[in-house]
Amino acid sequence: MSYSGAVPTARSRAMVRETRHLLFTVAPGAFWIFIFLVLPSAYLMGVAFMTNGPYGLPQMPLSLDAFERLAGVGFLGWSPGNLYTLLRSLWQTLVSTVLVVIVAYPVAYYITTCREKWRPVLLLLVVVPSWTNQVIRAFGWMNLLAPETPLSSLAESIGLVAPNMGLYPSNFAVTLGLVYNFLPFMVLPLYAALEKLDTAQVQAAQDLYASPVRAFWHAVFPQTLPGLLAGTVLVAIPAFGMYVIPELLGGGKGMMLGNLVANQFAGSSNWPLGAAGAILMLIATFIGLFAMRRIGKRLGGGEEVVI
Repeated sequence: MSYSGAVPTARSRAMVRETRHLLFTVAPGAFWIFIFLVLPSAYLMGVAFMTNGPYGLPQMPLSLDAFERLAGVGFLGWSPGNLYTLLRSLWQTLVSTVLVVIVAYPVAYYITTCREKWRPVLLLLVVVPSWTNQVIRAFGWMNLLAPETPLSSLAESIGLVAPNMGLYPSNFAVTLGLVYNFLPFMVLPLYAALEKLDTAQVQAAQDLYASPVRAFWHAVFPQTLPGLLAGTVLVAIPAFGMYVIPELLGGGKGMMLGNLVANQFAGSSNWPLGAAGAILMLIATFIGLFAMRRIGKRLGGGEEVVI
């Protein structure tokens, strides 16, 4: 009897220790997420369904006016301006993400082919620019792309821009700024995937007389798919809601959804509309994550890629 009674006691003590350890491990992170993610999102959800007050502050009663304004419905009728902003954000995000992938693949592959002692140095060179404040980097590109600079003079000489116009401000400058800003977030996951690359599959594809493109698609791409999808998430989601780069490099000509949301909380003074735009960004993020998981499951041979 004493032995049978001691077993549940020892087992219960072990369960208490495991629960206490799990609580101390998970509780700080869960508390942080609840305070800085769940509560602000819940607050925005409530503000989005309120009425815009006389000074832009939310007030009762509850209404769908913010979502109607976001869709372009106003007291003067329907205007597609906000929808154009949404489409511009999606297009800029798509173009920037594709360009980042095109640049990051050869950079990450080149780093994996270097000697091991040089790889940390090269990775550090990729990451170091991101340690500088984003505003400072944007001002640097403003100086490089301004009229009468070497880059603008070259673009003017080959007829890409009008005389004395420069490459800034423009949508090209915004795209270039996004690619430069998010390149490290794609290089690092791809490097981690390429470092584990099974070169035997690549050699087998070459022995079967596959072209470089087919060898990459059938032997390299499936092995680097997890890193590619992780990098796509790290690039596309923040690029979709970017504020600083479109504001500075776009010069007000290439407003994106992040600028629209920020303006409603500042200059335009329409908090419900800004909250509705923020909710739209969250919905787009969840849709993007779901799509990435489905694409990863389909291209990954039936195994769902964890994002």
